[in-house]
Amino acid sequence: MKIHRQGILVIILCSIVAMAILGVIFFVLKSLAVIIPATIVVLTVYFLVWWFFRVPDRSFEKNGKLVYAPADGRIVVIEETTENEYFKDNRIQVSIFMSPLNVHVNYYPVGGKVDYVKYHPGRYLVAWHPKSSTENEHATIAIQNDVTKILVRQIAGVLARRIITNSKPNDNVNQGEELGFIRFGSRVDIFLPVTAKITAQLHQSCRAMKTVVAEL
Repeated sequence: MKIHRQGILVIILCSIVAMAILGVIFFVLKSLAVIIPATIVVLTVYFLVWWFFRVPDRSFEKNGKLVYAPADGRIVVIEETTENEYFKDNRIQVSIFMSPLNVHVNYYPVGGKVDYVKYHPGRYLVAWHPKSSTENEHATIAIQNDVTKILVRQIAGVLARRIITNSKPNDNVNQGEELGFIRFGSRVDIFLPVTAKITAQLHQSCRAMKTVVAEL
């Protein structure tokens, strides 16, 4: 396990603040009844910040006929819908809600060539809201290969105010490579062909590059 590069500066700043607060706690406060709980709170918050930016080591089997979950979290939507931005036809949408405690790195669920990338500013509705997919701040990435063409959408939530997308048009990407990162609670949608066999289930917990969402 390592710390994501997006978290290095945040953790350095949090370390400075935490040490300053602990200094005040130990050298100014006199009562153990205050010192002990205050110390626990500071260390807990510091640990949660560090934990948020973790990048676990995960192995998986590359398979062009499988679509892996691009994010950790819980599956909140599985439905056939019309995707109007890129495909402009019916697709199966699978949405994964990421809580602040989940790993927030996003991965390419399939390999291929990046055909389309677009960032959209927008609102900050709760990430499980039905309209968050189109009205919230989001980034859309389409990937095509010899087997399929899919779309991945990174969506900001109430707490998530920064979407990082590594993709650029015409990039050749591998299944399991890092697609991007979303800070502090968010959602990732995948739009698949209607012929895809969905293997995930609604409300299922999933792990990026471990849980198979669909078979092509």
